[in-house]
Amino acid sequence: MAVRAAIAAGDLPELADLLVQIGTRESNQWPGDRASMLKRTSELPEDQRQELARHWISRYHEGADTAVALSVMITLIRTADPGAELLEVERQERIERLSQDTDCYDAHQLVELIRAEQKAGRRLPGPFVAMVRRSRLAAYWSEDPLDDILGELTEPVLNPGEAWADRALADAATWGEPGRLLLQRLLAARSAKPTRAWERAVRALVAEIGPGTVRTAALAWLGLVGSPRTLPLRIRYGSDQEYDAYNADALRGLAWLASLVEPGQDTVRALGALVTTSLRKLPDIGPRSPKVANAAVVALSRTEGEAALAELARLSTRVVYKPTLKMIGTALDSRAEDAGISREEIEELSTPTYGLTTVGRGERAVGDATALLEVRGSKTLLSWRTAAGRIVKSPPAAVKSAFAEEVKEIRAAAKDIDKMLTAQSERLDRQFLARRSWPQGRWRERILDHPLVGTLARRLIWTVDGVSAALDGTELRTADGERVSADPSATVTLWHPVGRPDAEAAAWRHWLEDREITQPFKQAHRETYPLTDVERTTGNYSNRFAGHFLRQYQFHALAAARGWTSKLRLCVDDVAPPPYKELPLWGLRAEFWIESVGGPEDGDLSSSGAYQRIATDQVRFYPLEAAHNWAHVGGGAYAQRAYWRKDGAPILDPLPLHAVPELVLSEVLRDVDLFVGVASVGNDPTWQDGGPGGHFRDYWQSFAFGDLSRTAQARGELLTRLLPRLAIGDRCTVEGRFLHVRGELHTYRIHLGSGNILIAPMDRYLCIVPGARVGATDSGYLPFEGDNTLAVILSKAMLLANDKEITDPTITTQL
Repeated sequence: MAVRAAIAAGDLPELADLLVQIGTRESNQWPGDRASMLKRTSELPEDQRQELARHWISRYHEGADTAVALSVMITLIRTADPGAELLEVERQERIERLSQDTDCYDAHQLVELIRAEQKAGRRLPGPFVAMVRRSRLAAYWSEDPLDDILGELTEPVLNPGEAWADRALADAATWGEPGRLLLQRLLAARSAKPTRAWERAVRALVAEIGPGTVRTAALAWLGLVGSPRTLPLRIRYGSDQEYDAYNADALRGLAWLASLVEPGQDTVRALGALVTTSLRKLPDIGPRSPKVANAAVVALSRTEGEAALAELARLSTRVVYKPTLKMIGTALDSRAEDAGISREEIEELSTPTYGLTTVGRGERAVGDATALLEVRGSKTLLSWRTAAGRIVKSPPAAVKSAFAEEVKEIRAAAKDIDKMLTAQSERLDRQFLARRSWPQGRWRERILDHPLVGTLARRLIWTVDGVSAALDGTELRTADGERVSADPSATVTLWHPVGRPDAEAAAWRHWLEDREITQPFKQAHRETYPLTDVERTTGNYSNRFAGHFLRQYQFHALAAARGWTSKLRLCVDDVAPPPYKELPLWGLRAEFWIESVGGPEDGDLSSSGAYQRIATDQVRFYPLEAAHNWAHVGGGAYAQRAYWRKDGAPILDPLPLHAVPELVLSEVLRDVDLFVGVASVGNDPTWQDGGPGGHFRDYWQSFAFGDLSRTAQARGELLTRLLPRLAIGDRCTVEGRFLHVRGELHTYRIHLGSGNILIAPMDRYLCIVPGARVGATDSGYLPFEGDNTLAVILSKAMLLANDKEITDPTITTQL
């Protein structure tokens, strides 16, 4: 009404004031007003529209500086001809600012900005086009004002701002039109697998540009994926480490492209890294881009040769994201079926040597020097022997200059060995529940004498036709030194302490410690969990690890790494099964019941709405085919509800614990002990006050200094034997739940479970947060890898034994 009155009176200053008011309202209130206003103002004579625009610009600079007002003003000015020069500076400033955002929810504003710039004959900057594309992808409605205009924004082909995309745009520009078309084909990779038409078109473009040129470029692009953004963005939500949503399809196409252009070891390495990078979890988001990871798996599965197969086998031990892990498993199963052998055998046969020629050692001549690869424990040492026979850490300058590619490949091989050692260690650790066995002849060939796997196998204990043995020099012997059968047909399995005499396990522990052999994972010192009297009474469930409070995100990551399936508990109206681990070879499924803790009323949620903490309850075992139990994610009782069942799974009772095989029970409870021991809030040395609201004060106190778990008990037994070997051994004793350390200023008690510290005699709490200063200290020989808490306890002990030399003010102020 007021707008019509101002128009009728010809009061353009008043009309400008009214239109600014409309333009500065919230976006969900003014679209109707704007449409009506534009209709009426567009009917004004040209001279009045021009004058109105100038009045409005003056109002804009007087204080109506909002994106909405600018959008309305641009629309008005665009209806005035001429008028493109009006607000030119303001438009450029707005475009520059929007170019730094991830997206913009106001699509109408973007359309007006784009049309005004097009009318002025100016090219839109690439970062702004990138933001417009992301804005449309972020919109949740099916139709959008941007739909009509996006087809016109064809340049740049990729969104700039990511290191790999910038490099791809630059390289493609040197290839002319074929380069631009190739990037467009990469963007068109929107299916789960490359179609024949897509592959045919890409191969034609590669042939036109040159296979070698494309191969070199594609590897360079892959090497930049995941690098920090070259154009930082203002993040309204999410993470600046996410892939650009528009470029993600092109990354999928890039993975497929790499598998088409003479793939070699470097290609396989790059695709494996792409899987890892794309599945890296970002805070409150989850995996960075599963679809890109899946595309890399597809590319690996389509790549012939042992290198790609080995990379798939390695990834199968490292990937925890279930959909991608399933794809990897399918690819390996397919290869195994084609070869007519088992999945386990295909993984063993595909393990590469990476240039190692004997167990743990390899040499390669490069010019007049020789590269020496040597595996020591879980790390690879690369050194060089000069023509004069001198051993040096780096290649001679002449060799490095003349043979740059060979040197680069050898260094990459050393890193590959480190990664594969970790993967093979985890694969061997899983053999306890995999029920794997070998004829001794095949075992020697594939395991014991394999140049890479042998470095792990020779530090483990095996059974040969039921007799426990380990490699002592060049022969397999018992802990007592007796030689064991060398019959190639004898059955070999990985030794486990469950079911073996206690004296035998103790003998092997002493055998390893006397020889200072560090096992790749706990075997001789592995904790066992026999059935207790309380568990015989409860019958079909164990409460051994109930009543603990765990950090949910850390638990979730640990569970995935140990092969459990766990759904992250969000503060929403939803249901979920308890975390579970399927044991198909045993026909069982283990369940670990948990419940969410806290909520919005406690301010105890993550920024994504996930519960920060969970409480632990029962451990149960069910037949594999039994229906899952379900409960609300916010808490409540678990139950097998008929309307939650899938595929008609039967409702079956949990198994009595005494019916669960000893090995299975022990390994599952060991997992749960790990979850509690690592993820418990009681491990946080800064939580003496009980955390948020003090809710966990009593629990923290009981866990931080309370009774020991089986793992902590074993830790104390080991420390008792190791202390005489340590330089500070005469200052330390193990008594009950604590390692006592006598320093110059005080005597300290370090809890064997949590690693928390009390100062005697008044038990004053000493807070030392593990970090660069704690953990970097060499703790000396340990008989196994993987117990970080033990390493932290020893590091703290060494620090406190020389407490007069501590300079860190966060510690000295407490002493």
